[in-house]
Amino acid sequence: MKLLDISNSAIKSLNVNRARSALTILGVVIGVFSVVTLVSIGRGMQNYIQDQFNALGSNLLFVSPGKADFQDDPSKALGRNKLDEKHVELIESNASELFITVSPYVVLGDNVRYKTKSFYGTVNGISYDDEKTYNYELDKGRFFTKSEQNTSARVAIIGPSIVEEMFGTKNPVGNSIKLGDDSYQVIGTFKEKGRNFDDGVIVPYTSAMNTFDVPFFSSIVAKVRNTENVDLATREIKIALLKDLKEEDFTVLSQSDILSSIQNILQILTIGIGAIAGISLLVGGIGIMNIMLVSVTERIKEIGLRKALGATQLDIAMQFLIESVFLSLGGGLIGLLLGWLGTYASRTFLRTEIPWWAVALAFGFSVLVGVIFGTYPAITAAKKDPVEALRYE
Repeated sequence: MKLLDISNSAIKSLNVNRARSALTILGVVIGVFSVVTLVSIGRGMQNYIQDQFNALGSNLLFVSPGKADFQDDPSKALGRNKLDEKHVELIESNASELFITVSPYVVLGDNVRYKTKSFYGTVNGISYDDEKTYNYELDKGRFFTKSEQNTSARVAIIGPSIVEEMFGTKNPVGNSIKLGDDSYQVIGTFKEKGRNFDDGVIVPYTSAMNTFDVPFFSSIVAKVRNTENVDLATREIKIALLKDLKEEDFTVLSQSDILSSIQNILQILTIGIGAIAGISLLVGGIGIMNIMLVSVTERIKEIGLRKALGATQLDIAMQFLIESVFLSLGGGLIGLLLGWLGTYASRTFLRTEIPWWAVALAFGFSVLVGVIFGTYPAITAAKKDPVEALRYE
């Protein structure tokens, strides 16, 4: 028989039991959908982190307490935190010509309160000249001054998410919000910059340290004047800090270092989650093999009749194999469609995308499932004795 005839015969056989065929491919549908959706969300998370770093610029260096070791206990790193004003001065005095700004950074999570409303946000304690360090754009009001920083003034600039949640369409400038036990006057708001930034409150680092009783900086951030000098600036920072600290007391990281580490972790997680989701494809394949074996038993008389009319073992095997492939291929296509819809829906909160390799892998694996798990039933059908098959009741 020609391949086209065999394919038509396979389609007709599958149409006879549409409900069973639909239930059979469910495992493949779920497997392909899971792989495509999870991989696309993983890619979306990578894009989101990339966007956050791009919003800062590419010339920032971060001095953090302790060593950047994922196996290290974070509490030990915090316990080694000794970063304070003198370390900012050491960096500036060692190579001030390399930097636009060198400034402390204090970060804390806290409930921002206004009257009866509360919003959990990030409190960012920074320096008066850090508006250009982090590329903030004011929407209303002003940034705090050096004088306000020196006097630990309780003034704040709030992000658009907090403005929307707390004040709606009302201008928040001039109103007071509560951070910790202190009241802060809102002196400005900044434009949308990205989710982590938009949920934030900017205050003088001196004010944050006083309000929350923080003795040391979370980190020191240096903005390099020329991106070509990032490596040189890293070395100069290390030389400066080693005058007062031990090597294990601090780590200097560029944005590319941090981004690369995070991207590697996310990529491993994405592949791992995708592989776990791929187990559904394996289960779906076993389901296809099981139902095809049942189909062989149910169609023994058909097999015997076709052999009596001249069909070869290859013809019989090919029909059952093609039926199996069509089942898994149909499940794969439906899973891809659902995966695309899931990815499209998730774009409301993540810049998700489906990489071509995920589509190729899911599609190819679904076909492979049909071939592998359809081979045994196909061989079983082909080996049926026509005489015994015609006698079967």
